[in-house]
Amino acid sequence: MANRNLKLAFASLRTSKWRSLMTMAGIIVGIVSVITIVSLGVGVKQQVVKQMNKLGGNLIIVRPGVSVKRDSNGVITRVNNTYTFSTGSLSENDLSVIKKTDGVSQVLPLSIVSSGVKSGDLQYDAATVIGTSDVMPDVLKQKVAYGSFFSAEDSGKNVAVIGKTVAEQLFHENVPLGMSVIIRGQEFIVRGIFDQFNSSPIPLGPDFNKAVFIPYEQGRDISGGSSQLVQVMVQPTNPNDSGTVIANLNRQLSASHGDQTDFTVLRQDEDISVTGNVLNLFTGLIAGIAAMSLLVGGIGIMNIMLASVSERTREIGIRKAVGATNRQILNQFLTEAAVLSAVGGIVGIILAYVVNFLLIVGTNLHPVITWPVVVIATGVSLAVGVIFGIAPAARAARKDPIDALRYE
Repeated sequence: MANRNLKLAFASLRTSKWRSLMTMAGIIVGIVSVITIVSLGVGVKQQVVKQMNKLGGNLIIVRPGVSVKRDSNGVITRVNNTYTFSTGSLSENDLSVIKKTDGVSQVLPLSIVSSGVKSGDLQYDAATVIGTSDVMPDVLKQKVAYGSFFSAEDSGKNVAVIGKTVAEQLFHENVPLGMSVIIRGQEFIVRGIFDQFNSSPIPLGPDFNKAVFIPYEQGRDISGGSSQLVQVMVQPTNPNDSGTVIANLNRQLSASHGDQTDFTVLRQDEDISVTGNVLNLFTGLIAGIAAMSLLVGGIGIMNIMLASVSERTREIGIRKAVGATNRQILNQFLTEAAVLSAVGGIVGIILAYVVNFLLIVGTNLHPVITWPVVVIATGVSLAVGVIFGIAPAARAARKDPIDALRYE
């Protein structure tokens, strides 16, 4: 009987191909959207983990705001998913305190300078100006593809190192060494061009390929002291003493903040975990919104199936007259709804792979489709068809065979 219902369902699809395709459109769009969004989230997480692992395992991250809650043993018990928007709790004084803390070897500040960048008559509004120190390439293990990074002696000079995308979009060439970029009315000479960044060291932060890096002191001066210190990366002198250094940093920074803990100190593995948690939240929210189209698709299936029941009233009457039971009629129309939804889901999965391939080829994004997402998407699409097909199938099953046979 199941095979017979499947044959009838596919025959119905072939009879009205365009109507069936339009009915499946909502399911297809929903599946493509959800799979693409989730795969983008997974891809970003993998890039972040890869970038952070490249830095070694001993980095300590200091950020503004309280991003985690810990128990008495220091274990993270809760992540504050709004910490990304925390600003203003790290200052110049905190940077000095961090540098003077026992066990600290290298300190890499990252501050955002609110400014666009220009070169001649060309302006690149997508760029981010970041003030940092001369140890950046060493701490981030990031290669300068052309030229060199600025040194400690350049702290008072207007020099800059730019990301790969800035070179291509602002200067329209790959190696604009010696050319100038205007930041807040001041001219900075391009000293070097970074190799491609796989991901940003700042969670959900700016794309470092679209950034202009200048000495930290210059960033502070040209912004009138209004630059935002968003992260400080610390390398301990002894990698095995990270726990002691973290305790020292917490104690010293808390004292400088009047015993207020409005900052967060994280080990590198904790930083990866917290970043992954935030990415999961954002991915889930956006995927949930995209999944609303599955609801629309389900309603479309229900409407079309109700119309199909009305159109096929005489067919239902004939089947009942020759012995078909209410259950058999119910199963027939439920199978048709499930097939509509399942075929839409399969088409959506295929198109999702196509979209992800195009994103990999045409952009810097690297979405990753995982098999659990595909399985869940298939199951959800099938469930939508069954759930929204119940009402039309029940209506068909309840039809009186005599009235159905009289239907013109």
